[in-house]
Amino acid sequence: MSGAPTPDEVRQTAVHAIWTFPSILGSAFVLAWGAEAAQFYISQGLALAMLAWLQTLPEFAVEAVIAWERDIPLMTANFTGALRLLTGVGWPMIWIVFAVSHRRRGKRDPWPHIELEREHAAEVVGLVPPLAYFAWIVFKGTLDCVDAAVLVLLYAAYMVLLQRLPKRDAEDVEDVAGVARAVLRLDSPRRQMAIVGLFVIGGVGLYLTAHPFLESMKAVAVSLGVSQFVFVQWVAPFLSEFPEKTSAFYWARRRGKASMALMNMVSSNVNQWTVLAAMIPVVYSLSVGHVAAVPMHEHRVELMLTLLQSALGVVLLSNFTFHAYEALGLFLLWLAQFLVPGWREEVSVIYAVWLVLELGSAVWRPGRLRAFAVLPALWREGGRAPR
Repeated sequence: MSGAPTPDEVRQTAVHAIWTFPSILGSAFVLAWGAEAAQFYISQGLALAMLAWLQTLPEFAVEAVIAWERDIPLMTANFTGALRLLTGVGWPMIWIVFAVSHRRRGKRDPWPHIELEREHAAEVVGLVPPLAYFAWIVFKGTLDCVDAAVLVLLYAAYMVLLQRLPKRDAEDVEDVAGVARAVLRLDSPRRQMAIVGLFVIGGVGLYLTAHPFLESMKAVAVSLGVSQFVFVQWVAPFLSEFPEKTSAFYWARRRGKASMALMNMVSSNVNQWTVLAAMIPVVYSLSVGHVAAVPMHEHRVELMLTLLQSALGVVLLSNFTFHAYEALGLFLLWLAQFLVPGWREEVSVIYAVWLVLELGSAVWRPGRLRAFAVLPALWREGGRAPR
């Protein structure tokens, strides 16, 4: 076993952040451009889910490196941080971009709400099974390969559900920005080569950068006197998810596209609760050399906080509207835990109380959980729709 790195070694590793941070961000953007262009070749019912999955590949790469190193605290930090950033920052920022654009178009309502489409019941309710199963994982305190298989099956069921639902209007080329739009305007052979090239360049960049990125990030945390757990929890997912958020904010500005931006984020929540979580015990077992369970019992508070936030998000969207107070409430609760990491239990209690109040309000607000009533009807309609 080698000893702890010397201060000089830490400083030298931290200097690598000059190239690793921009490199991981650049690789993420290249993959996001490829994903945005490739979605036009995907069955429309799956487009947003596949786009969300492809855009979060950088997050998968970083999590895989941590799982291979068997660093369970940082593994938990990156996983929970990514999810809490999506719901606590991503969703509210979509509302803010939407509200500002709404105002600039001459609308006078200072607190507009985002209206979801009926078909979005699939994405909203699709979060429930993985959250319910993860509650069991938190209870037993381990994440193993059996859990991985169950989570992958839940994601597969989610994809089948999306494929079955009635088709939505096709997205227009104008709904993607910059490089992806330029690629889509190429003639067919060059367009396909460009999309493949974007995935290859982004993938190779991620492969070469993920490990040095993680090491330089840990060294920067030590150099700044910041907890590695906190640094990895927020900085790594912020950089790896930044291109996805950029795409979502672009959609949120466009008239009638804010719901699509929000559902892109929700689909990312689903794939991280399922496929990303399933990857962890598999990579961990490969690193150990035999099938092994990842012990999670010391991180139950982090996981429960993340579960409660996601569960609250599901309920808030279940009436097909995303209100200003909901967006701002989610953001303020995220900000509280970001500024004061020791408030995990207190913030968890607030999430739980808010969740119970919203569920209880379904008694006098029948539309509160409307998505759960709509989904069976959508399933039946999808079975009758021509393919």
